Amino acid sequence: MKHKAVNRRSVVIGIGAAAGAAATGGIALGAQAEETGATRAPSAPAGSAGSLAFDKDDYTELTTTITTDAGDKLVKYHFYKAVTYVTKPVDEKYQCLNVSVPVEIDGRTVDATRAPIVLANSVGGYMPSSVADAEGVGGGGMTGGPGGGAPSPSASSGAGSTDVASGGNAMVNARGGMVNLGELGLAAGYVVVEPGARGRTLTDSEGTYYGTALAAIVDLKAAVRYVRANKGAIPGDTDRIVSTGTSAGGALSSLLGASGDSRIYSSYLRDIGAADASDAVFAAGAWCPITDLEHADGAYEWNWGANATNAGSPVDPTVSKALQAQYAEYQASLKLRGLNGFGRLTARNYDAYLLQQYLQPSATTYLAGLSDADRTTYLAANPFITWSAGKATFTWDDFLTHVGARKKSAPAFDAFDLSAGENNEFGAGTTQSRHFTAYSLKNDTTGVTSKRLESDIPEKLDLMNPMYHLAKKNPGRARHWWIRLGTKDSDTSLNISANLAAALDNMGDNVNHLYYWDEGHGANTDAADFITWIAKVTGHGAK
Repeated sequence: MKHKAVNRRSVVIGIGAAAGAAATGGIALGAQAEETGATRAPSAPAGSAGSLAFDKDDYTELTTTITTDAGDKLVKYHFYKAVTYVTKPVDEKYQCLNVSVPVEIDGRTVDATRAPIVLANSVGGYMPSSVADAEGVGGGGMTGGPGGGAPSPSASSGAGSTDVASGGNAMVNARGGMVNLGELGLAAGYVVVEPGARGRTLTDSEGTYYGTALAAIVDLKAAVRYVRANKGAIPGDTDRIVSTGTSAGGALSSLLGASGDSRIYSSYLRDIGAADASDAVFAAGAWCPITDLEHADGAYEWNWGANATNAGSPVDPTVSKALQAQYAEYQASLKLRGLNGFGRLTARNYDAYLLQQYLQPSATTYLAGLSDADRTTYLAANPFITWSAGKATFTWDDFLTHVGARKKSAPAFDAFDLSAGENNEFGAGTTQSRHFTAYSLKNDTTGVTSKRLESDIPEKLDLMNPMYHLAKKNPGRARHWWIRLGTKDSDTSLNISANLAAALDNMGDNVNHLYYWDEGHGANTDAADFITWIAKVTGHGAK
């Protein structure tokens, strides 16, 4: 036997009996974590390089108290630590996963044999993400950046809102408390798989970058393949995997959902010894996904071009207008129709679409959830909103003024000076950062002499973009989607996730897409609803 019992305590925003109390724009409990008890006894890895068989007996039994918005839940679970998910790992610290299986909740035995599997990645900013040192569920986090670890709240200009460092399992609710979907999934009786993945800052002894594109998506696909190849050994329904992530992790979750079983990743997966199994997921949850990178600069300028930066200075109008023009052409080429019968989406009508479909309903939900006194106070402080017959209306220009300073300059993602994290994401060999758009290459300020993008860039852009797979109507894509973004999130642009939702909706997929009013990057104010949604779309618990 390889078992050891440990007691722990976790405090997280949780799931209620109705599992829906935290409505969009509403308030949910904060989250903190306190761990006590012995550490895991040394033992052989649950899975190791050269073997892709999951050892169902190699676990530590943990007991954790999870405080939710419905009260404390005492959860006993089996924790499988640092399972290597490929046979030829480049770096086992990152190419491993943890599995948490509930066996008892509040004294009641849980049979997780057919439970949904929450695949919670902790990637942020395309940085490395490791679960190797975690001592329990929800313990993974991004590494290799300033501070490392999980994201932490920071002050934001939103009313009651916070931002987090890009990515991670932990997100922020409306009170600034942390939200961990791995812990919430476990408390709901789901199996939780937390995969690590290589990231853009990793280098070997010779200075060669080995975690830039396409490392993260290939690793996450390999993790899915590992889980599916071990059907019957890993508890949970391997045909009901629900991917989650935020920021760059949200983009990767979207990409997992859109690109399931696409053959164009096959050679990359073979290179690391991934299992010969499906890498399709059943559903995808994406919070503030920073994706469609080759068009992200134009989308950002279309959205935030009128706003000054945090430094108070306007961006170069020539650059902003050029990028907006590029975006208009791109948007027209998509030929997307808006949700609820809006019609063809163009750069000319997208502001009206966002107002009608997302922003005004978001403000309405937020205001309706306030007391009469608090609503009166908020409206007095924000006179641009007209509140009539229980609905909020306002103009696009007034909304932009309300948001205020944008977080990024122009271009936002493919910086002329190669300073953006996304430039590093497309680095290769010993070259730390590269341009990935022709416009930024043409306007490079670092002395790059090449007149054309490197030959590998176009393929990498396709393989990093969920829209590429959706345009091809990939039959292996997920059919159920949960997409969220804060209305004050200028880490990305509002139209990027709206395009993703429209593309999916136009193909008849089930799309649940909302914006959190006055919330910033990494917001998650309706986590309980997401947990309930998982049960609904997977049929878990249905009679």
